[in-house]
Amino acid sequence: MYVRLLSLMTLFLTFGGPFASGASNGNLDGLIESEKNTIKIFQDNVESVVNVATIQQRQGGWFYGDFEMPAGAGTGIVWDQDGYILTNFHVVQNGNKFQISFQNDKTQYEATVVGVEPKKDIAVLKLLKRPTKLVPIRLGSSQNLQVGQKAVAIGNPFGLDHTITQGIVSALDRKIEGVGGVTIHGMIQTDASINPGNSGGPLLNSSGLLIGMNTVIFSASGTSAGVGFAVPVDSILRVVPQLIKFGKVIRPGLGIGVLPENMRERFGMSKGIIITYIDENGAAAKAGLVGMGQDQYGRYYLGDVVIEIDGKEVNNYDDIFHVLDQLKIGDEVTIKYLRDGKPKTVKIKLTAV
Repeated sequence: MYVRLLSLMTLFLTFGGPFASGASNGNLDGLIESEKNTIKIFQDNVESVVNVATIQQRQGGWFYGDFEMPAGAGTGIVWDQDGYILTNFHVVQNGNKFQISFQNDKTQYEATVVGVEPKKDIAVLKLLKRPTKLVPIRLGSSQNLQVGQKAVAIGNPFGLDHTITQGIVSALDRKIEGVGGVTIHGMIQTDASINPGNSGGPLLNSSGLLIGMNTVIFSASGTSAGVGFAVPVDSILRVVPQLIKFGKVIRPGLGIGVLPENMRERFGMSKGIIITYIDENGAAAKAGLVGMGQDQYGRYYLGDVVIEIDGKEVNNYDDIFHVLDQLKIGDEVTIKYLRDGKPKTVKIKLTAV
């Protein structure tokens, strides 16, 4: 019997049975290169990924007193050594207190909102007290991404801390309805599993570099269906420095108000942007554009209706936002508009809004 047991144990040790040493003890022997790569990505980046707990502080009146209640949870990314944390706007929008948790650290660190950009679903928090060690994420580029390349997501799905999922870049330049009232252009589509709680976490390439921030899933059940989306890192790089410096994004604009699309037909218009008002200090005012007016009987009448910007047709706020989003303050654009039904053209130099 003793000999049989000894022989059986020898077989287990030789062929990788439960007594064999291996990957479970940190030994990568026997793993294929793609597995080793995924393990390295996780190990190199896990300290740069945090849990974001969003809390609402409420006043309960003289009877109940003030109290706090959970308002959501998501993931965040360590941006730099100064304690800035990148996450989604929709992760923080319902809270006024935020607690940040790091892997293998039982301390919960309080953070405050520095700035938000709802139109890109981006928010930046700052730690009020920092841990002794901060590991910022390593930044990549989304400019030359290829459909089919490896994509790895790290996050906190369903409250399960620091979970890694793997897939590919399924498509590029997707347009997704955002929480800020406009579509988000240029989104990365991936089949790496993204679930509630993953929002705000990193999407990484095979070099472990940040290529996007996981944001939304398309699923009837609210769980991963192999169709997830991430804000590309190049968009993040344009927004985050402004949020840190100014608390908001300062972008080029015309200095006009726009009539909602669903009210346009009341004025006999099926296309174009109806200007409601003109900022007297804005670019449109300097160019002589006029907004809606009101007669002595309280009836509204049309002013100018913008139909094209630099040859691109605009029919709603979403259109005009994305045309201008590609430009810079000080750029000159050609505006085609209608006044009293007659087409006119004017050049306008964009100002900050």
